[in-house]
Formats: sequence, C-alpha cells, structure tokens
Amino acid sequence: MNVLLVATYELGRQPFGVASPAAWLRREGCRVSCVDLAVERLHEEAVVTADLIAFHLPMHTATRLAARVVGKVRAINPGAHLCFYGLYAPGNADYLRKLGGQTILGGEFEEGLLALVRRLASKGVRGSGPRGDGQPEAVISLSRQQFLSPDRSGLPGLGHYAHLHMGHDDLRAVGYTEASRGCRHLCRHCPIVPIYEGTFRIVQREVVLADVRQQVEAGARHITFGDPDFLNGPKHAVAIVQDLHREFVDLTYDVTIKIEHILKYRESLPVLRDTGCLFITSAVEAVDDRVLEILHKGHTRAGFEKAVELCREARVRLNPTFVTFTPWISREGYLDLLQAILDLDLVDHVAPIQYAIRLLIPAGSKLLELPEVRAIVGPFQDEKLIYPWVHSDARVDGLYAEVLCAVQEGQRLHEDRRGILQRVWRLARAAVDRGAGEGLAMAELDRIPRAAVPYLTEPWYC
Repeated sequence: MNVLLVATYELGRQPFGVASPAAWLRREGCRVSCVDLAVERLHEEAVVTADLIAFHLPMHTATRLAARVVGKVRAINPGAHLCFYGLYAPGNADYLRKLGGQTILGGEFEEGLLALVRRLASKGVRGSGPRGDGQPEAVISLSRQQFLSPDRSGLPGLGHYAHLHMGHDDLRAVGYTEASRGCRHLCRHCPIVPIYEGTFRIVQREVVLADVRQQVEAGARHITFGDPDFLNGPKHAVAIVQDLHREFVDLTYDVTIKIEHILKYRESLPVLRDTGCLFITSAVEAVDDRVLEILHKGHTRAGFEKAVELCREARVRLNPTFVTFTPWISREGYLDLLQAILDLDLVDHVAPIQYAIRLLIPAGSKLLELPEVRAIVGPFQDEKLIYPWVHSDARVDGLYAEVLCAVQEGQRLHEDRRGILQRVWRLARAAVDRGAGEGLAMAELDRIPRAAVPYLTEPWYC
C-alpha cells in the first residue's frame, strides 16, 4: 500500500509526528512517502500514487494550513482515503469530515494508523471503509504503545529547520524528539487537556535515545524535547538526559516545564544544567493571579517569581511564554506584565511574539465550561477553528492590534528584543495615558546583562 504522510507546520521542527508513524507503516510493508509543506512543495507524484493520505495536525496553525491544501490533494487524487491525525484532529472532526476526512485519529495515533492501513488493505479498494463517525478505529486512543524509533528518511534534512542561535555567528542544527505525550495537568486553555484528560504516556527510553542518536549522526548539536511537560515523569526524563550526556557530552538540549513543576522538582534543575540543558520554556501565561486561576495554571505570580530565582540560582535559563491578551487583561494589566518582565531581567529571554499572543478558544476547550466564557464567545468559526471573542474594553483590542504590528515591524527591521520591547512599551504607556507613549529609559534596559541568551530561530508558541 502507498501511504503519503503530510506535515504542514510544527514550529520549525523536523516532524516527529510524521517520522514516528512512518516507522510503523514501513515495518508493515507500506511504501511511505513523507512531505513537510513548511519547508518543501507538495510532491504531486506521491499524491497521485497514494492509497492513503494522512495529515498530521499537532497544532492550530498546522490544522488551518492543512485545510487550505486538502482541496488540491483531493483534486489530484479523489480516490485516496483521507485521514487527519494528531492533537487537533478530534476536536475539529466535524469540520475535517466536511473537507473529506474519512478517518480521524487523536492521542496515541500510531496504532490507529496501522489498524487503518490493515483495514484498507483487507478491502483491496482504494479509499474504502466507512465515512464519518462509523470508523472502527478509536477517534481518541490513550493506549500504552511500544514505540518504534522514528524513521526520518524522506524528510528534509535538519538544515532546513530551526537552528539554535548561540550569539554572534554561532548557529547550530537542532533535532527534535518526544519523551512523553499528554499531561498530568488540566489547564483550561490547553489543547492537550480535551484529548488526554490528565493522562500522559511515555516514549520508551531506548526509543528516545535511538532517535536522538540518529539525529546527532545527521548533524544535530542541540535537541528540543517536545514533551508538553518534561517533568510529568521526572525519573523517566532525568534518566534519559543522563544517558544522553554520557554518550554525547557536548550535546545541549531544551525542555518545556510548568512553573508548578519547576517549584516541585527544584532538585532536578542542577541535574538538567549538568547534562546540557540550555534553557527551559515555561508557559507562564500571565502575572495576574485572577487570570492564572481562570486558566487553572496551578501557579501564582509569586510562584513564577520564585521559579525565575530558582532557575537563576541553578544557572538554567528560563524562557517564559505568555497568553498576553485575554478577555480579562486590562490596559494597566498589560503594562504591569511588561514591567514584571523588566523587573525580573527577562527582556532577552522573551521572544517578541509573546507580547502579542491572543487567547484562542478552540473546539472542546475546557474554558467553555465557564459561564463567563460562554457568555462572551460568538458562534464557532470553522475556517478559523475558534470561538471568537471581543474584549469588553475596545481599547484593549486596539492595543493588541497595535502591539502585533509593532512586533512584526520590529522583526522585519531585524531589531533586537530590547528594541522591540521599546516599541511595545511606548504603545502600552500611551494606552493607559501615562507618559503619553514615553519609552523606557535606556539605563533601565542597560542594567540588564547583555550576555548572549541562546534561542531557537523559530519561536515557541501554541
């Protein structure tokens, strides 16, 4: 059977979500082609010959991009069975079926794809099998899988993806892997929660090590662990990085960890540092305790400040991310967030796009369980894949639009993070009528050490 696995966008990473099922399906005897539309064109020959075409949907942006290309794929090969799989597939199942999707798979999707291939092969008919909700494969599977080492052959090389910027002209190739999926926690705005509901699943240690090994052989000098929270299984995670450090002493890596887990597992921070962790990404989201409670984040502003202190003491950089514009932020609150970033000496640790992140409320979001959220959202918009909302203070929505433009303009002009913060600060000050757009005093920025802060050339966001 000919299978085409399609990725559309995965934050500048070589897609694990394509490489992993490719290994399963090739072991089954399938002829698997892979295409990553983020860095290459659609291979028309692979579309024409495919019996099964499966789109990986790990995030909101990837899903919207996939929706744009599905029509072209179906026009080229109307007889192929069309599957959508990944985190964003189940919640958008109705819309994806309108686009022609015949099978929807979420959660632990490798076994589902394998079952689908076997079902299609047994029918001996291209595109065969039930449509809609009648598929025999579970739409969401949380089974404990024995993973295979991802097969990355056929994907563009690591040079086509995001690099690690170490300062000056030091750019390093970056690999990407996952040591676990799902999450123990129930943050209301998180897209993982409606699928995993507090469950997480590990990728076996030998599989992770083998995957990193093959990427190092392909030129990776740094690895991004894409786990929703690297310390959901702290013993599993620590054992992996210790093994990696013994084998590749110069290899560095980054991870994502909740503030709550940084505080709970603070003794792990020196271990991460000593095994090559350059930075921790943490979804802080807000510095307003009321907003943090609504999002059910599990930490407070004081906890965030303590986590910054702990990471600094352990000499592991903390790179916070934010959902800066929510229905509950005020103009004064936005300025307070900027001031907190400044006070905590995090200006160089915050990717500028974080100043302009607006809350998305997708299908199935746990935020919709709150009456105050249901009261402010409009009807679901299929093409945007969100429930739209408008802030009660139109000036906040205006500030968001201005900040987004300022960030984009600063990036277009290749301004550094301090320069872009200056732009954003002026807008925030003007929005609250304090200083009429007065900028930050350069001395206030210059007091922050200018040592190079490593960062990925493709910024992280949900």
